[in-house]
Amino acid sequence: MGRDLFARYALAQIPKILTLLDRNAHSPTYGCFDRNFWHYKIIDFPSGMAQEFVWPLALAYDTELDGNPYLGQPVMREWAHAGIRFAARSAHRDGSCDDYFPYERAGGAAAFSLLACIESYRLLALSDEEALRFFERRADWLAGHQESARLTNHQALIVLCLELLGRQLNTARWRPATEQRLAQVLSWQSAEGWFREYELCDPGYHTLTISCLARVLELTPEDERLREALRRAVDVAAQFVHPDGSFGGEYGSRNTYNFFPHGFELVGRWMPEALRVTDAFLCGIAAGRLPSYEDDHLIGHHAWNYLLAWRDFAPARPAPAPRPQGRVHLEEAGILIDRRAGTELYLAANKGGVFKLFRDGALIASDTQLSLQVRSGGRERTAVGHLVGQYQVELRGEDEIAIAGRLGWAKRAQMTPLRLMVLRVAALSVGRFFPNLLRRLLQRLLIVGKADAPFTFVRRLTWRADRWHVVDELRADRGWNDVTAAGIAPDQTSIYVVMSRVFQIGQLRPWLDLMPAVRALAPNEPLRVERAP
Repeated sequence: MGRDLFARYALAQIPKILTLLDRNAHSPTYGCFDRNFWHYKIIDFPSGMAQEFVWPLALAYDTELDGNPYLGQPVMREWAHAGIRFAARSAHRDGSCDDYFPYERAGGAAAFSLLACIESYRLLALSDEEALRFFERRADWLAGHQESARLTNHQALIVLCLELLGRQLNTARWRPATEQRLAQVLSWQSAEGWFREYELCDPGYHTLTISCLARVLELTPEDERLREALRRAVDVAAQFVHPDGSFGGEYGSRNTYNFFPHGFELVGRWMPEALRVTDAFLCGIAAGRLPSYEDDHLIGHHAWNYLLAWRDFAPARPAPAPRPQGRVHLEEAGILIDRRAGTELYLAANKGGVFKLFRDGALIASDTQLSLQVRSGGRERTAVGHLVGQYQVELRGEDEIAIAGRLGWAKRAQMTPLRLMVLRVAALSVGRFFPNLLRRLLQRLLIVGKADAPFTFVRRLTWRADRWHVVDELRADRGWNDVTAAGIAPDQTSIYVVMSRVFQIGQLRPWLDLMPAVRALAPNEPLRVERAP
């Protein structure tokens, strides 16, 4: 039954994926999965990432599960083929595609959708010279393209695409690029086992990298470098499975709850401990801990990975192991995990002390640090303590943790008609020839970096009487008069990450409102908040 949870979840997404698809064979956009483009007509170009949805359709067509209404349906095969053809016809001449703005030439969208098209083409036994020529053009572009940030999951996707297509077309044409990208991926693995995503470690994206690399190892089983990298990657991933079966969250660098299980099933063939990670996550699914990824842009990623996990599910499973005890300090990642006396703490020291706290297997506290709304320069800004940055961290023995630093201004940029027009002009002029320059500017604006706000904090966590006691002390450089709201949220984030900010049942917790305490403060008096959750 555990195995079938993966397939049933994925198959439940197929109706929405089909709704996103233009299924009219006489339409000029037949095969397009971007409903905002072909149906609502509220954007002026189709997202290339959306064509990744061909893979869930192909897998649904081929998944022999009782009650699967899509199994063997000829129209499912035709719709997937139409999606591949649209991917080819909507791509740029060099094989690249766009995701968020015209002429973006997005590496992630190109890799995700190419992988989906290659695998669907093989699975459905298609014969289409136009599609094969498109695959070659896109592979050539990916082989020569380097994006502007360290996103290891994208690089692992590219390695897998080039390896699969080289084998499908029986050519060594992309072998040098494959070797170079794989070496780059392995160089981006920390000595602690995790793969870098932008600034640091995100457990969710880490599992996608594992999924891609496990598939590459399946194709190149003699590569011991890759086998050892996966062993260390799985070991560290196992640390992020919470006792209730949930995974990751806001203490990761990119705030995701992702879990891609397929790689753990493949690694589990030679490292049985990997299967325990999947089994623990399945317990979370059964208990209703699965995040919601039913967003128009996200729905495909997990659907195909879950169907692959169902297909390659290992029949022999190791017995469950007791929860580990003690402390794991991933110093480079900035993450500390402490397990004792039925309590588990997951803390991001590099994000000001963001934490999740579990007791007796249940989530009892989720804390994304202090947040203030502040009048500044005639407008309201948000000062937060959860941005990745340099903080002073002290571990005082096993029973006390202290983190000090400054709040930072949250990234709140929204599109306006004027800004959208400026972006379009930039994309159609400078961005058309220098897309990485435009992407770097947007990443700096929306994702990376921390601008200090005029507030300093100290967060102390002390273990006594079999529980963690949390004391926050916040000082305002210029007094409290400009503060209009203050609180601590269970799930607040302030950078743009496409796969973050999804709903997960653990988020059904209220904000802690601190404004009554702020109103009672003298101008130079610190705000002090004490809790023992």
